[in-house]
Amino acid sequence: MPPLINNELCIVCKKCADICPLDVIKYQDGAVVVLYPDECWHCRACVMDCPKQAISMRYPLSHMLLHYDAPKTIKRCDHEH
Repeated sequence: MPPLINNELCIVCKKCADICPLDVIKYQDGAVVVLYPDECWHCRACVMDCPKQAISMRYPLSHMLLHYDAPKTIKRCDHEH
C-alpha cells in the first residue's frame, strides 16, 4: 500500500521525492504524486522528512505484526535428585 499525501498540507517542497530510495514519489505537473505505489518498501523516509507532516503511511496486513510482552519472571523447574 502506498504512502498517502495530504494535498491540503503539502507545500510541494519535494523533500519526499528527493529522499525516496525507490523513486516511488515524484514531482510531476506542479504536484508531488505517488507514481509507483506497488514499489514502496514502507521505509518511512518520506514521512520522517516531510516538514508539514503531509504524508502518512498505510501498511499492508503482512507488515502488521502482533506484539506480545513476555512475562518478566520465568518459572523454573526444580527437579529433586
